[in-house]
Amino acid sequence: MSTDLAKAYEPKDVETRWYTYWTENNVFAASDAPDDTRPTYVLPMPPPNVTGSLHMGHALFCTIEDILSRYHRMTGHNTLWQPGTDHAGIATQLVVERLLQREGTSRHDLGREKFIERVWQWRVQAGDRILEQQRVLGVSADWSRSKFTMDPDLSRAVSEAFVRLHREGLIYRDTRLIYWDCEARTVLSNLEVENEPANGELFEFAYPLEDGTGEIVVATTRPETMLGDTAVAIHPDDERYKALHGKRVRHPFVDRLIPIITDAELVDPKFGTGAVKVTPAHDFNDFATGKRHKLEEISILNPDGTINAIGGDFAGMDRFAARKAVKKALDEKGLARGTKPHQLVLPRSERNNSIVEPMISTQWFVRTAPLAEPALAAVREGKTRIIPEEWSKTYEHWMSNILDWCISRQLWWGHRIPAFHCSGCAHITVTTDESPKACETCGSTDIHQDEDVLDTWFSSALWPFSTLGWPNDTLALKRFYPASDLETGYDILFFWVARMMMMGIHFMGEPPFKRILLHGLVVDETGEKMSKVKGNVIDPLDLIHGATFEQVVEKALPGAPLQEALKKFKKAYPSTAQMGEGFAAYGADALRFTLATYSPQAKRIPLSPKKIEGNRNFCNKIWNATRFALTYLEGARVGATAPPATLLANRWILSRLSAVAAASRTGIDDFRLDDASLGLYHFFWGELCDWFLELTKPVFADRTSAAAIETRDVLAYTLEAALRLLHPFVPFITEELWHRLPRPESPPLSLGLAHFPDDTVAPRDAAAERDMAVVQAIIGAARSVRSEHEVHPGAEVPLTLRTDDAELRALLTSQSVAIRTLVKSAGDPTIGPREAERPRGAVMSVAAGVEVLVALVGLVEGHKEAARIEREIKKAEKDIAALEKKLALPSFADKAPPEVVAESHAQLTALRDKRAGLEHARKIAAELD
Repeated sequence: MSTDLAKAYEPKDVETRWYTYWTENNVFAASDAPDDTRPTYVLPMPPPNVTGSLHMGHALFCTIEDILSRYHRMTGHNTLWQPGTDHAGIATQLVVERLLQREGTSRHDLGREKFIERVWQWRVQAGDRILEQQRVLGVSADWSRSKFTMDPDLSRAVSEAFVRLHREGLIYRDTRLIYWDCEARTVLSNLEVENEPANGELFEFAYPLEDGTGEIVVATTRPETMLGDTAVAIHPDDERYKALHGKRVRHPFVDRLIPIITDAELVDPKFGTGAVKVTPAHDFNDFATGKRHKLEEISILNPDGTINAIGGDFAGMDRFAARKAVKKALDEKGLARGTKPHQLVLPRSERNNSIVEPMISTQWFVRTAPLAEPALAAVREGKTRIIPEEWSKTYEHWMSNILDWCISRQLWWGHRIPAFHCSGCAHITVTTDESPKACETCGSTDIHQDEDVLDTWFSSALWPFSTLGWPNDTLALKRFYPASDLETGYDILFFWVARMMMMGIHFMGEPPFKRILLHGLVVDETGEKMSKVKGNVIDPLDLIHGATFEQVVEKALPGAPLQEALKKFKKAYPSTAQMGEGFAAYGADALRFTLATYSPQAKRIPLSPKKIEGNRNFCNKIWNATRFALTYLEGARVGATAPPATLLANRWILSRLSAVAAASRTGIDDFRLDDASLGLYHFFWGELCDWFLELTKPVFADRTSAAAIETRDVLAYTLEAALRLLHPFVPFITEELWHRLPRPESPPLSLGLAHFPDDTVAPRDAAAERDMAVVQAIIGAARSVRSEHEVHPGAEVPLTLRTDDAELRALLTSQSVAIRTLVKSAGDPTIGPREAERPRGAVMSVAAGVEVLVALVGLVEGHKEAARIEREIKKAEKDIAALEKKLALPSFADKAPPEVVAESHAQLTALRDKRAGLEHARKIAAELD
């Protein structure tokens, strides 16, 4: 046992040292040993993008999952927290392409093979930076099993899954309308598109009728798409256009006649002009209309978002430049009919925020309906639970209305589609063979592999079993599939979670998880989503290691003037106004504990830096409490069970230890980490430090007494168990302190491998808790009198306790030393029946059925006390008068809700009681001089 603790906790001195110790001693490793019969706990980590760096969302999921993993390790589970990174197809390719652009070249200049080599070079240089940052947070994943979605074994699993699904008819190739990202030059799935409300305009223009007899006016928010129009639609029942049924209009810019069609599904005759331009190749509603009417599908865009040759004079223009040019040209032809403001929705790429375009394209798709039904059944039947339960309804709705999944991407970085096109017969050979020699249909050797790669989410959908060796029948797969829990943000329920459910059941025959735990979104202190546009981003490492506000806002709002950035940042985080010049080095534990105190099930988690500062103080409290306790623990022995206890305080703290252990387990098991963490906070700071440690001080005055020896052993046992309870939440400081405490014989290498306490850690003692509550109430009442009357902290006060209950008097007598010490009374309190004489100048309070009288003679100046009381009486009378007036108003008494009226009456009663007490105190004040 070491007692040489520094006066204050310095996280930087502790965190790196212990993380190195944990990894060197394989504390986080799951076991593959055939004879390991422990129950398993498996948690697949959502693989962060290899391009990424730590942000507050990562800090949240790392904290939550680390608590779950450490807890289950301590409860005797063979725990696998499976780490890894995702190759992030679009994001990574964009990063490397921008690097090439700075060098004056491009991927097309390099060619596919050289470009892929360059991406791998970047991958080696960049390394797994985010995984290193996760270590700073204390992430206890089994790093020896870390996977990358482009590892050879995972690539083989992806190829195998694609081939099997294709053979089963669940993957097919088709030409459809898709979302196209013009910046990344690839298709996106509908889930990768975020619809953003925006202010726009509705531009109206006229199509002249073919016969020259008039015109029909249409409206659009994207005028450039009229270059691809192949119809004008009207409602069949619209009387205004009855004469135009079957007629055609002439396109003003290209040699094309466009039919006027009737369509009740597309057209709302009450909206706009009641006539709608139809562009099947660039609008999802128009695409469906085109299929119904067998319209031509004319694409007007190149992959980079410029107008193609079909656009005639507008060819080569960027789509947004073409929008202006088309409007101008229509105006010059006398066909423009004005604009009006219009609220619209802009589809943006979730990857790069660029506006995406609906386009006709030939792509690979997964037929999802057959896969979704078993995934739906798994949740309906309770094989997989979603927590919070409310997300089950969202999952049900989405999976019941699921669209086929577009899985091909026009990128070079990623898993290339294992399909080979025959130049002879046009057959597509789908195979796991990386270099097939010939077409499987005609035998031609003139075959070439599909140019596209798979959607990143396709490989991620296999994560729960591909990381365990599938398609091989490995021991790891048998032991660790299915996972116990999946914990992730609700925002990727469909991107990732639903797809893992579909793939897991399809390939493994059972759901990949028993529970799906969904956490909310970390937002700023005012509830706004974090973004660099708003300047409210916080780097978790700045909170851990410390940073000035200037350094923080340089990351939050890069390139902005300092004062502007600071103003935005402090508006987003009002509590920072009380925090000086920046963030101190709060350490990983303080950040983790703060994140754990928010309900993980809340949709929005408003981060407060001030709260992190408060939890740094909590870490200091843990440190200083242990430092204090160590001075008294020499010779203490900690056994496997609680030491015998006879003293009330000792029985009480052991009982409270049992209660908090049970509550902690329940909180973690039920995914209510906030309940568990706040319960531990209250126990350690409120009960162990503020009460028990204070109660031990008079006992330790004679360290050789039987009471001191009992108290020493109880303190050692309770503190050691408390550190075990706290460890999943604050692993660094608890590991450091645990190694300095008396511990049971043959302790494990790490606190992380010690037993997590349950309610058997100590006997629950209802009588001790009841009696201690009385003592606490009396001490609290006496302290309140001292505080209210501004008695000097160093002064001792005469204390009298009166009750007619003989048992209570006996209890108070037995606890007189504790009461005297914590109240700071002048000698032991006088204890007697209620008829006992009231001491001169004594203020009385009643607590737990006991009259608590604190004599203030000589401690408070009577005239000053009388003046203070008069001010309080006047304020109380003013408040009473206001409430009486309010309650006398018929408009309030008759019309206000009954509960509001009742609350007002209760407030009035309380104020009258307060006035009566003050009037009594005024009489006592006269006795003080």
